[in-house]
Amino acid sequence: MEERELRELISLTEQSLLADLDIMSVNHGDPVLVENTPDGWMLLGAGNYAGVFAHRDYPDIAVKVYAPGREGWESEREVYRRIGKHPAYSACYHAGEHCGYTYLILKRLRGKTLYQCLIEGIAIPKEAIEDIDRALEYARSRGLYPHDVHGKNVMVANGRGIVVDISDFLKEEPCSMWEDLKRAYDRIYLPFMAKRPIPVPEWVMNGVRKGYRFMRYSSFLGRSS
Repeated sequence: MEERELRELISLTEQSLLADLDIMSVNHGDPVLVENTPDGWMLLGAGNYAGVFAHRDYPDIAVKVYAPGREGWESEREVYRRIGKHPAYSACYHAGEHCGYTYLILKRLRGKTLYQCLIEGIAIPKEAIEDIDRALEYARSRGLYPHDVHGKNVMVANGRGIVVDISDFLKEEPCSMWEDLKRAYDRIYLPFMAKRPIPVPEWVMNGVRKGYRFMRYSSFLGRSS
């Protein structure tokens, strides 16, 4: 991104988005709430730390705004610094503070999450899984610790795999989510669904998600007893 364009985007973000934005953290265990999105902007999604927005004049840019009181902005900024340029990740063009908010200006990633692919019956190619595997290994080589990598945090874009959320990559504790997902892909998806993908009802996916969380929690209790 050219310096002049970046300056214009920073100004637009601070004067148009942040000055009139209403985003809050009600419960630290739940996604943030966005009560008001200023004209010209649209909400792409809300997570446990921040909301992500795009402006109609900058379709290839996403602005991630952290809710007041939510930590993680400094960590995510550092993760992007270490990642640098890589085709499987976004890029951070600017990190700033304004009107009580901290924010990141990022390259916008487009595609379907693995979760969306299953719900919509879209094929998940083996190459995409291998792309993500290599991207996570690259992150480790940069002194990072891939964490919280699951079906809603990785995408398929034009048949290739990309990693959407890297905000927890400084957490050093072990996380088996990606390895568990790969096992499910190899043992269930490839033999039974890969050749003729069919939509999986969302209630089924929610049941699988809850069952997986229960098994992980039970495993944790078993290790700590």
